[in-house]
Amino acid sequence: MPSFQWINSRTVVLLDSVEKLHVIDRQTQEELETVEISEVQLVYNSSHFKSLATGGNVSQALALVGEKACYQSISSCGGQIFYLGTKSVHVMMLRSWRERVDHLLKQECLTEALALAWSFHEGKAKAVVGLSGDANKRKAVIADRMVEILFHYAERTLKKCPDQGKIQVMEQHFQAMVPAIVDYCLLLQRTDLLFSQMYDKLSENSVAKGVFLECLEQYILSDKLMGMTAQVMKDLLLHYQDKNLMENMEACIVHMDITSLDIQQVVLLCWENHLYDAMIYVYNSGMNDFISPMEKTFSLFLDEEVVMGNKLLVYISCCLAGRAYPLGDIPEDLVPLVKNQIFEFLIRLHSSEASADEEVYPYIRTLLHFDTREFLNVLALTFEDFKNDKQAVEYQQRIVDILLKVMVENSDFTPSQVGCLFTFLARQLAKPNNTLFVNRTLFDQVLEFLCSPDDDSRHSERQQVLLELLQAGGIVQFEENRLIPMAEKAEFYQICEFMYEQEHLYDKIIDCYLRDPVRKEEVFNYIHNILSIPGYSVEEKQSVWQKAMKHIKELLLLSPCKAADLIATHFSDQIEGIIKNLQQFEISVSVCSREGINPDMLQLSPCVTEQFIELLCHYNPDQVLETLQVLEFYRLEETIQITQKHLLHEASSYLLEKKGDIHGAFQVMLEQLRSKLLMLTHEDEESTELPLLKDIEDTLMKTIALCRRNSHNLNQQQREALWFPLLEAMMSPQKLSSSTALCPYSESLKSLTMQVLNNMAAFIALPSILQRILQDPVYGKGKLGEIQGLVLGMLDTFNYEQTLLETTTNLLNHDLHWSLCNLRASITRGLNPKQDYCCICLQQYKRRQETADEIIVFSCGHLYHSLCLLSKECGIETKGQMRWTCYKCNSSNKGGKLCENFSELKKGNGTSLAQVRFSGGCIPACYKAELSLLVLYRFTSRPGRYWRVFNLPSQETRSFVQLLHPSPT
Repeated sequence: MPSFQWINSRTVVLLDSVEKLHVIDRQTQEELETVEISEVQLVYNSSHFKSLATGGNVSQALALVGEKACYQSISSCGGQIFYLGTKSVHVMMLRSWRERVDHLLKQECLTEALALAWSFHEGKAKAVVGLSGDANKRKAVIADRMVEILFHYAERTLKKCPDQGKIQVMEQHFQAMVPAIVDYCLLLQRTDLLFSQMYDKLSENSVAKGVFLECLEQYILSDKLMGMTAQVMKDLLLHYQDKNLMENMEACIVHMDITSLDIQQVVLLCWENHLYDAMIYVYNSGMNDFISPMEKTFSLFLDEEVVMGNKLLVYISCCLAGRAYPLGDIPEDLVPLVKNQIFEFLIRLHSSEASADEEVYPYIRTLLHFDTREFLNVLALTFEDFKNDKQAVEYQQRIVDILLKVMVENSDFTPSQVGCLFTFLARQLAKPNNTLFVNRTLFDQVLEFLCSPDDDSRHSERQQVLLELLQAGGIVQFEENRLIPMAEKAEFYQICEFMYEQEHLYDKIIDCYLRDPVRKEEVFNYIHNILSIPGYSVEEKQSVWQKAMKHIKELLLLSPCKAADLIATHFSDQIEGIIKNLQQFEISVSVCSREGINPDMLQLSPCVTEQFIELLCHYNPDQVLETLQVLEFYRLEETIQITQKHLLHEASSYLLEKKGDIHGAFQVMLEQLRSKLLMLTHEDEESTELPLLKDIEDTLMKTIALCRRNSHNLNQQQREALWFPLLEAMMSPQKLSSSTALCPYSESLKSLTMQVLNNMAAFIALPSILQRILQDPVYGKGKLGEIQGLVLGMLDTFNYEQTLLETTTNLLNHDLHWSLCNLRASITRGLNPKQDYCCICLQQYKRRQETADEIIVFSCGHLYHSLCLLSKECGIETKGQMRWTCYKCNSSNKGGKLCENFSELKKGNGTSLAQVRFSGGCIPACYKAELSLLVLYRFTSRPGRYWRVFNLPSQETRSFVQLLHPSPT
């Protein structure tokens, strides 16, 4: 039997039936350890279970329990558990925390020992014994023990290092061991121990020293290690320099506490290895110098333009925003000073080491040349923070004046760069709290510069720059009566569109689109949007409508399809007038026809539709039939003349069939088929044989489809007038080739002829077909062998259809026989009432003494007195017989109201039960079976089929099992 013992208030010891000891933590219910104690040879069972006083007479269950009972063999006391064995007594207790750590140390599991000690330090270990007192004292005791383990760990790391082999093997060994030393020293906050004794110990091995220094990087980058001794820092820098890990070294420097760095060494190292981020960090954090890094960086700008330019822009942006570069924040007391220093540096007239030919404001000029847009964005973000700072406002105006002087008076800048400047100025001037002053004449100069008609270079760039300037608010700086003419002269149609849109002159924008070679086709979308999107006034839409009508010819020549779509959508009531006024309409519709697009799908007048069909016949005859099937508003006689004029036989046949002239439509297709068969008969070149046969087959299939569609509405004589000429047409080439050798395409013609015969057999009697063939003069003279294949094929088809009909009939008869058998079996089954009392009056069926009273039993098992059913209106006399309905199964509620089904039954006066709908209840399976058959075969139901009436004497008792349904007749 399992034994359960408390070893202390937090730990439980459980002994299972296989003698395994389980140590379990009470709070988390986690199993801490499992110990095998089979060597104890625990004593089981006692005299209580053996019943020695009664001679061992115990039950089998008690004897079985006695085999595993150990109640008197285990006892706990004072944190110890005693186990009674057959030869000795064993004592179990929990090890103290120190013993547990020492146990791991004896097994050389140093990493596990450190992890266990740290869990004691953090209070996360389970079943802890031997730690008491204040939490800080406990942590101090454990920390001292961990320091001892770390020393032992460091010595073991050096001793276990392989003496021979490749250097990579030694590095792998130390990379696996050294990080644990660094990690636990930092966890214990013993950097003094880490950078003194531990570092000295590991420095005995050069490989271990290098691994130790590289291991510090991850802690520095995660800001877990902010400082270190000067010696270690010096060794770290030299190590990274020797291994050419300069990017890693720079990343470490910017995360280090500046007080732990040798500034002179770091600065020299940064200049030698181009570590500009680290150099800026040292100057800023170590000396509060934010200008020297910029001066030195500008001196190297020409050598590394892209890298240095980006760094400078980011650095200036950070300084002006109060953020330290590359990370962190500038002390709040230094932020105003730093901003002033940066501005003073940027607006310097000359650099500190200026040459004689240096241009003024070299720093701003250099940044503008490097990336005008980004530099202006930096200034814009800075100007956002200026509110009531008078000094900052003065700097803002000063910088704007310098920007204008540098860029406007200098021809080195592109139109895009100049445009960026004035866009920046326009946005600043558009602010509500603006304090800047910019001479308006400068905007006029920029307008003349961008709109110069003599300068064809960078046309799109200059237009885009001016557009951005206007959208940014610069429109207020220009005179409209001057801007629009200059834009038109420079062919800046987007500028004209922008100005017209401001004035709501939407009709003039159409001219801008039509004149712009790049955006011509966008005019259709523009007109459509104006005329369809709400938000525009009636006058504005009317002006656009009139302008579009004025340029309709130009729109049609530009894109006939899009123009036709636009006309059909917005000018449907003007189509006839447009067609009469356009001389080039034929060209436009021809292009639309070639692209397969119908320009008018609306209710057009017949003359317009017929004109389009005629153009379509001329330019794209392959789409005429498809178009006729879609269009509706055309006159049949005139359209038939158009298609016959252009010899489009299929289209003519379609129109004649639509007109109702079936024979005429058939004659058109038949003549087309005959002409193709005649061409095949006289064709000698085999190269054209296959395409012509394919064409014949296609025409034949369309002709057969025509005959099949209309044969249902024709009498026998009219059907023969369609099918027999078609058969004759297909057999005539075979007659011509019968006197000579078979043509190479005779087999294909025979196959096509069989298709005609198979299709006409559905409408023409087989004897009529055979008689017509035999009456042919050619076959009436003893040449039946030539049509033997056709006749045999017809007979095979007849045999197949006859077999199919017989099989289908047999299947239907089998299903009917199966249904009737199931029905007979169900209705001849004996009735078994659910109770021996009436379901209405709840009295036994033999309570009444009247001999006229009847007992009615339904197939659902319910039993009633006939008089009770009559009182509930559940009986109807039909044709001299009573028809009963189960009250419980056909009532809508327990109150006795009948459902609608019974009402319908009364109204029907003999209506078949197949027409009655039951809303649920106890409808028997036999009732459902016959109900479905009545619906299928429309039989009339007979009374007495679903119930049986019994005349029982008042004193007579009989078994209901003997009462059966009558057999169906």
